[in-house]
Amino acid sequence: MHSTHLLLEEPIRMASILEPSKASFFPAMTKIVGTLGPKSRSVEVISACLKAGMSVARFDFSWGDMGFHQETLENLKAAIKSTKKLCAVMLDTVGPELQVVNKSGAAISLEADAIVVLTPDQDREASSELLPINFTGLATAVKPGDTIFIGQYLFTGSETTSVWLEVTELRGDDVVCAIKNSATLAGSLFTLHISQVHIDLPTLSEADKEVISKWGVKNNIDFLSLSYTRHAEDVRHAREFLSKLGDLHQTQIFAKIENIEGLTHFDEILQEADGIILSRGNLGIDLPPEKVFLFQKAAVYKCNMCGKPAVVTRVVDSMTDNLRPTRAEATDVANAVLDGSDAILLGAETLRGLYPVETISTVGKICAEAEKVFNQDLYFKKTVKYVGEPMTHLESIASSAVRAAIKVKASVIICFTSSGRAARLIAKYRPTMPVLSVVIPRLKTNQLRWSFTGAFEARQSLIVRGLFPMLADPRHPAESTNATNESVLKVALDHGKASGVIKSHDRVVVCQKVGDASVVKIIELED
Repeated sequence: MHSTHLLLEEPIRMASILEPSKASFFPAMTKIVGTLGPKSRSVEVISACLKAGMSVARFDFSWGDMGFHQETLENLKAAIKSTKKLCAVMLDTVGPELQVVNKSGAAISLEADAIVVLTPDQDREASSELLPINFTGLATAVKPGDTIFIGQYLFTGSETTSVWLEVTELRGDDVVCAIKNSATLAGSLFTLHISQVHIDLPTLSEADKEVISKWGVKNNIDFLSLSYTRHAEDVRHAREFLSKLGDLHQTQIFAKIENIEGLTHFDEILQEADGIILSRGNLGIDLPPEKVFLFQKAAVYKCNMCGKPAVVTRVVDSMTDNLRPTRAEATDVANAVLDGSDAILLGAETLRGLYPVETISTVGKICAEAEKVFNQDLYFKKTVKYVGEPMTHLESIASSAVRAAIKVKASVIICFTSSGRAARLIAKYRPTMPVLSVVIPRLKTNQLRWSFTGAFEARQSLIVRGLFPMLADPRHPAESTNATNESVLKVALDHGKASGVIKSHDRVVVCQKVGDASVVKIIELED
């Protein structure tokens, strides 16, 4: 095998392309984040989404009030209970997002070569000649010749549902634009994106803070998706805000990189954030199209080497209205997996798309196929080289566990962890087999009451590639000397057998702490 190549099997056998994909308990190692909305909020549809492979549910507060999202979340809880599938909750902030205010909700047709005025006067009615927006400083932020894009749920790039404007004149607070293409804006929410222009609005708005402190606190959110992250300071500010809100000090912050500014400060943002969301919708407008792939590959690589989850968005836009993705989209999903992405985020495709369940299922199948040819050997060597020597104690244990599992062709790695860190480090080396992360709850007190930790840690691994959590019963010992005693390891092995990833005579690599020492052991299962 040539060390520079991305694919594992060389050449890929035609027979493996022609044989049908096999269904398995874990549809794919790559995780799927689904946005819940009008077309995906009933218990039935959410249950089907969970069975199809969704492991994180995203709640986008760009539209819909807290009551609407609470109803959806209650349905998600009912679906989790009935399917017995864990699912994490992600709150997506609005941030400095510019929106067209279309009170009537009527479709607006815009004709190429005509003129349209953008006004901060939100009391006026939206029409094909006038579009009220939610920002008073547009006229001072732009200049003639600047490009503005408007579309439903981010500019899609489709010339019939998104419009491309060029600023021609500034009249007081109003901005006069020439329309470059004919389009019909339908629905109640249109977002407005100005290419490569700084918008002087806070990353965490007052409205965002209210949603987090009410809805977020009430529902113990696992992830905060910080829209339009532009500086490391944005992440620090958000973390400081969360730290004062009870259990939300455990909430992980994913920085959403959406423009040139975020890209410029990417390295320092990555140091501060718990993970990165590459918002290719907006970035595809801020960057020339020929540069988008470069940014994706560079950013995912940096996330991989730091061991922080990388989430890629906007992969199968056409499935919003169609049952099948385009060939280019199918290839794009596979390339995101081969680049090293941890998760694929579906937005409009599940939020208002006609086929939310089929979309999740299709993306999962493509991910699973790409994982089969992922060059784990090359990836492992790169990661070890990047980490360098001397390795930390934990890093050494994690890389040894993965190397051992690959050498003995183990069917699964079982990792006992209380913080989730050890399991995430194992997943960082991208083993070819699933990692069962057994989270051992710890007892803690705030002087008023005792409680167990562990639920956050278990759910937060649902966005990491190859990591599948289970929460251990705190009454069971992790180590058992008595064979008849129901040890946590036995519970984990039984879970693996029930899910079909472990069979008789399989080898399993176990990573756990015994006293102060960390141990990697290989066990061979009997009948």
